[in-house]
Amino acid sequence: MRRWRHGMQFDQLKRLEFITLLGGATLTWPLDGWAQQPGKLRTIGFLGVASASVWGQWVAAFVDRLRELGWIEGHTAAIEYRWADGRTERFAEIAAEFARLKVDIVVTAGPQAVSAAKQAMPVTPIVFAITGDAVGTGIVASLARPGGNVTGLSMLIPDTAGKKLELLREVVPGFRRLAVMANVGFSESLQELGVVQPMARTLGLDVATLEIRRTEDIAPAFESLHGGAQALYVCSDPLVNTNRDRINTLAQSARLPTMYGLREYVEAGGLVSYGPNIPDLFRRAGDFVDKILRGAKPADLPVEQPTKFDLIVNLKTAKALGIEVPPRLLGRAHEVIE
Repeated sequence: MRRWRHGMQFDQLKRLEFITLLGGATLTWPLDGWAQQPGKLRTIGFLGVASASVWGQWVAAFVDRLRELGWIEGHTAAIEYRWADGRTERFAEIAAEFARLKVDIVVTAGPQAVSAAKQAMPVTPIVFAITGDAVGTGIVASLARPGGNVTGLSMLIPDTAGKKLELLREVVPGFRRLAVMANVGFSESLQELGVVQPMARTLGLDVATLEIRRTEDIAPAFESLHGGAQALYVCSDPLVNTNRDRINTLAQSARLPTMYGLREYVEAGGLVSYGPNIPDLFRRAGDFVDKILRGAKPADLPVEQPTKFDLIVNLKTAKALGIEVPPRLLGRAHEVIE
């Protein structure tokens, strides 16, 4: 597989391998000769809403930034990883475990995981590396003054819905029937769905909604289309992220070009994605953790927003679907996968 960025080829980034133990365990990283610090290590509880394999590159970016800031696993900090594997019912269980462990800070993603952590640990600092509308979902009072014990980075995924529909129409000109897949059990996915549906209808598109809540719902959702869609818009959430290979396989079997919000879906065989650069957000989450562990209060740290957005196109998938991606769009892409 070849990749091109702004028309130039580059080697695929090497993915870091993560070592996890059943039931969750502290993940140990190379120490690089840092001196052992006296006293109790500061403990970071990392509540991963998806799986370790799915979030691998994102966690690597977070840990790399902590390392740069002097927080070294086993020497100056300990990181307790727990993975919900896309199951929202696990959030409260993991949060309760972190409360028993008396972690110094929690890092997670999304309003439901944040809410679970906040309920279990009402005064422990919580940093969300990614979320949608942080104010609209009630996890902070305002972006400038979050208040309470929660702060982090907001992705504004619903705000990119119009851009994604516009790009999809460039790739598949003239299509009229759109399917939208959303995990209706995940609040941010439901919020995005509420933006996409009326926007698509305003553009004159017929919209079929594929509602899912668990992995077992995905295949029947595709079957329900009966060939009645010409393109598929997928709302991002942990369940979808965990099942991105399955979704892409079914979409290609149904001859459906796909639009996503995250590059990882396109790396897994999707057609196009447009959205925030997630590794960059996880790196910046490391800055929040650093400031808080050094004495800053979450209430005083404004919620930040994405500064990097990626347009990714998979030409291999386009060829398999018999789609010729316009050269103009390829010229605007940040990365093209061949």
